[in-house]
Amino acid sequence: QVQLVESGGGLVQAGGSLRLSCAAAGHTFSIYAMGWFRRAPGKEREFVAAITRNGIRADYADSVKGRFTISRDNAKNTQYLQMNSLKPEDTAVYYCAARFWGLPGTLPPIDRYDSWGQGTQVTVSS
Repeated sequence: QVQLVESGGGLVQAGGSLRLSCAAAGHTFSIYAMGWFRRAPGKEREFVAAITRNGIRADYADSVKGRFTISRDNAKNTQYLQMNSLKPEDTAVYYCAARFWGLPGTLPPIDRYDSWGQGTQVTVSS
């Protein structure tokens, strides 16, 4: 499996921005669909965003549409999550996820991701 390491979390005021990064190692990055998930205190892990192997298509949870942007750089084996207009309800541990996926222009079901990073904390103060 691919190894994933997140970075870029921190404390930010409501309305602010953060960019998360996820560096991948161990396998060819471009064969993986990539995603971001989050777990808020006392809640289950939830889907945030995903991007196809070729970076052409992205999907977002309704709660982050228009505020978050997922992207990837296959030459750098890295994916990103740009988070703007942050809200206190965005406070969570954010996890990078990967799934080997044979179809470059499509995304796997959100319950099929099977490689995970250790998570990075994002805290948004009101």
